[in-house]
Amino acid sequence: MIQETVEKQTTRAAAKKLSGREAILAALARAADDSEFLARLAENPYDTLNEYYTLTQEELAALVSGDINKIESWLGKLDAKHATWLWCRLTQEKW
Repeated sequence: MIQETVEKQTTRAAAKKLSGREAILAALARAADDSEFLARLAENPYDTLNEYYTLTQEELAALVSGDINKIESWLGKLDAKHATWLWCRLTQEKW
C-alpha cells in the first residue's frame, strides 16, 4: 500500500514536468493503467487533468471531450492502450 502511494506521488510529480505531446501521452497511458485515475477522469476530467498543468487549453479540451481526431492530428495514430480513455469518454456522452 505504501509503495503504491509513493508510486502515484512520483507519477504525479513527473506529470507536472511534461509538456505538449509527452503530457498527452502520459495522461492517456495513465488512464489505461490506473483504474483510480480513469474513474476520476470519468467523474471530473478537468480537475483530474490539472496534475498535467502544462497542457494547453486546446489540449485539455481535446482530452476532456475525447476528440480522437484532434489528438491524432497532433500525435499520429494512437495505439489501443492510449486510446482507452478517449473511447471511454465518447461512450459516456457527458460532454
